[in-house]
Amino acid sequence: MDDVADIFDEVNEDLRAERAQALLKRYGGVLLAAMLLVVAGAAAWQGWRWWRDKQEMALAGEFVAAMNRADGRNTAKPEAIAAFDQLAAKSPDGYATLARLRAAALKADAGDLAGAVALWDQVAADGSADPLLRDLASLTSVQHQVPTADPGTLGARLAPLASPDNPWHALAMEQQALLSIRMGRTAEATDTLRRIVADGTAPQGVRARANGLLERLGGSAA
Repeated sequence: MDDVADIFDEVNEDLRAERAQALLKRYGGVLLAAMLLVVAGAAAWQGWRWWRDKQEMALAGEFVAAMNRADGRNTAKPEAIAAFDQLAAKSPDGYATLARLRAAALKADAGDLAGAVALWDQVAADGSADPLLRDLASLTSVQHQVPTADPGTLGARLAPLASPDNPWHALAMEQQALLSIRMGRTAEATDTLRRIVADGTAPQGVRARANGLLERLGGSAA
């Protein structure tokens, strides 16, 4: 019986070998092509990563150069704005967003409020931008328009930013208070300022400004 079992094992091994040879003959070319594709794909992936890293390093260098122009002499500011505009036009989402925000700040400093607001609103409406930066852009846009723009429009933009779960809520509430003061709603402004002062999560500088405004309005934090 042992001899019979050995014969069956040998037959099965031969059959497996024959099947393997038949499969290799039939599909060997396909398997070789698949292996080559895997190798080529890995090489292409490595090449793409190298190209991407090189591009990111180049963009980082351009961004730093533009920042240096922005921090330099006043005559370099137009060059810095132009550099950031170019970066925003050709960069991927992250760098493009940062470039627009920096260009907007420079334009506001240079007196081009309309140009700055246009860039801030562009970032705020960009679904591909980081939500934190989108909210910052919206808040900064409103902040620069509180003295002049339509109060209803500004109030509607501030409402979601002033939500307690928004990282910028204290700053948004500060703008709500200023908007209320502009509209002559002193009691409303006082209430908002008191809530800022009592907010332990608000930055110390924002709480200090809120307390100062309260004193000027004749109110108190209590």
